[in-house]
Amino acid sequence: MRLFSRFVALLIAAAVAACSDSSTETGFAGLAQQVGEVEESGFQQPQPGDTLVFPDDWGPHPQHRIEWWYLTANLETSDNQPLGLQWTQFRQALKPRAVESEPPHPQTWPLEAAWMAHGAVSYGGEHWFEEKLARGDVGHAGATVEPFRVWLDDWRLEATAGSDVWRLQVKGDGWSYDLRLINTGDVVAHGNDGFSAKSASGEGSMYFSLVDLQIKGTVTLGDETLKVSGVGWFDREWSSQFLKAGQQGWDWFALHLENDEKLMVFRLRENEGAFVSGSLVGAEGEVEPLSGDEMTLTPAQWNESAQGRVPVTWRLKIPEQGLNLTIAAPSGDYWNAGLYPYWESPVSVTGSHNGVGYMELTGYRD
Repeated sequence: MRLFSRFVALLIAAAVAACSDSSTETGFAGLAQQVGEVEESGFQQPQPGDTLVFPDDWGPHPQHRIEWWYLTANLETSDNQPLGLQWTQFRQALKPRAVESEPPHPQTWPLEAAWMAHGAVSYGGEHWFEEKLARGDVGHAGATVEPFRVWLDDWRLEATAGSDVWRLQVKGDGWSYDLRLINTGDVVAHGNDGFSAKSASGEGSMYFSLVDLQIKGTVTLGDETLKVSGVGWFDREWSSQFLKAGQQGWDWFALHLENDEKLMVFRLRENEGAFVSGSLVGAEGEVEPLSGDEMTLTPAQWNESAQGRVPVTWRLKIPEQGLNLTIAAPSGDYWNAGLYPYWESPVSVTGSHNGVGYMELTGYRD
């Protein structure tokens, strides 16, 4: 199995390297191709005017090159200690396939896609992380719409039969979690009805979220099993040209504020300046797109580690919304040290509003 995992890792690395010289810095999801290259490859690229289709968009998009299912959760133990949790599953297509076409038969050992899953727990200043890799279309990993299910080996997110509850089970080396997720809000479509621009020139992705997840379950660390509960944020995103040439990485924040508002902001760092965008979700579920000229997002404090230097405290100001926030990671080292290391940590929010959330930083590795 280890040799198989190493093979898949090399497969993914080769596929990514073939796409962009900068992609090895930005990670598995930071895959850039120029517009002409996307067209020549046969992959489809999301465009303004594309719309979300449910329930289909919970499932895979084989006509696009990269996509992911992504959960972050701000939980508390039974004695009110904060605990952060992440799960992500990526699909990297090596060959485009029409949605209506039948997938290749597993017995042919097809080479059309590779999958990667990440799981992490952050608790008490410690960070546990594990990565799994699999070849697509042979049964080890995949996603289905009805019933909803996303899996890689024994890691799985799936709908519970006869209910609105999702169950997420992930097991790492010396740690695991088993969670029940209940969505209490509507789907949040980011950008223009789900098309989220990622540069001033208009490249982008399809992107939607569930921001009102209520979570309960257990987290096991060594010999200790903790009962946990709290809130979660679930993202779905896909594209064939996520980062463009000259973009070095991104800074992403998903925040639950004390007044029941939710806020998503990201910054794509470019050779000169940055592209900033986001969404503010009101207490009643109304969604307001945010542009870069409405807000400032700046690093305020940095962390030095063997992996790289990252900004762990930020200042976010959105004057028209009355938001003046300080976003800070807890003390500790929250690098996800996988094939493409990146920083993933829970955060606290103070200032004009208090809250909790999550922060992902890519492209900072030395």
